[in-house]
Amino acid sequence: MEYTIRTMTPEDYEQVYELWCGIHKFAMRSIDDSKEGVERFLKRNPSTSVVAVSEGQVIGSILCGHDGRRGGLYHVCVREDCRNRGIGKAMVTSCMWRLREEKINKVSLVAFRDNEVGNQFWHEEGWILREDLNCYDFILNEENITKFNQ
Repeated sequence: MEYTIRTMTPEDYEQVYELWCGIHKFAMRSIDDSKEGVERFLKRNPSTSVVAVSEGQVIGSILCGHDGRRGGLYHVCVREDCRNRGIGKAMVTSCMWRLREEKINKVSLVAFRDNEVGNQFWHEEGWILREDLNCYDFILNEENITKFNQ
């Protein structure tokens, strides 16, 4: 299978979203993963996110960005019938080089514990599983912020 890796653009959203919907156990958030949310992410990180394309179809994608200090990989996925061909590794490598061009020296990601395929991939590729920290989330809406401030 021949494919190319290129910078993700807002015009890729429909195909990327369709890809996400076809991935087993893929978790999405209605606001952040909406068209507007992804466009906002790409505007803030215009050169670091990638798609893998074969015969005009998106078969893989990574949202990749940074805060000026640390990079982050989000929604790393390859269409299930296109796996085990080096596409994921090639996309991650592309993101790594893009982050390095922006002087970023460290990259992180989150993989759900029950994502056996993903966790096996990251482990085999030499990524370090952090067991020394806890990850916390907080939904930013008016009710939660008001409650927090009380």
